[in-house]
Amino acid sequence: MNNEVIEMLKKSGGVITDSHIVYTSGKHGSIYINKDALYPHTEFTSRVGELFAESHKDLEIDVVAAPALGGIILETWTAYHLSKLKNREVLGIYTEKDAEKNQIFTRGYDKLVKDKNVLVIEDLTTTGKSVLKVVNTVKKTGGNVVAVGVMVNRDPENVNSDMMGVPFSSLAVLKAEAYDESECPLCQQGIPINTEVGHGKKYLEAKKHK
Repeated sequence: MNNEVIEMLKKSGGVITDSHIVYTSGKHGSIYINKDALYPHTEFTSRVGELFAESHKDLEIDVVAAPALGGIILETWTAYHLSKLKNREVLGIYTEKDAEKNQIFTRGYDKLVKDKNVLVIEDLTTTGKSVLKVVNTVKKTGGNVVAVGVMVNRDPENVNSDMMGVPFSSLAVLKAEAYDESECPLCQQGIPINTEVGHGKKYLEAKKHK
């Protein structure tokens, strides 16, 4: 586990504890990693990209791909540092969500993936489903996924190489329990939902309209 990543997140105000968070997956928990707090600090973000590059420098990589939005910043910095390490250009591209919430290549980026060795990266994994969608899209597009790397893995027991079907690693691990709403102890204790980060605001608005 790389404590440097967690320290950078903490210094930028990106780790929230003892709260009642609604995650992207819809599950609830008490810990939130606000990676958006990290991104304005370019030195930190560059360093995360450098750590990704260093940990994958022995692989043959032509392209770094990640899901939008946060992944755009990380793939750019990772490709930049890999290019310097390998002394040749490594491209950085990203996928976007379509109407069915799949991660697809737009903007002609599919042409940059075909027959290329691709490193897929992501900022956070809670369920790992988003990054798995990128892996599948790269394969469908004719690219070869050489590895998956994430900045922080929140569920190392379930999100791993077996799930991805390719070598998987994380720069840091910060375990966080995630509960279905019906089983959430924070809900049962009546702890107010955090509407500043995560999907708490949308969740409460949706509840109003039910």
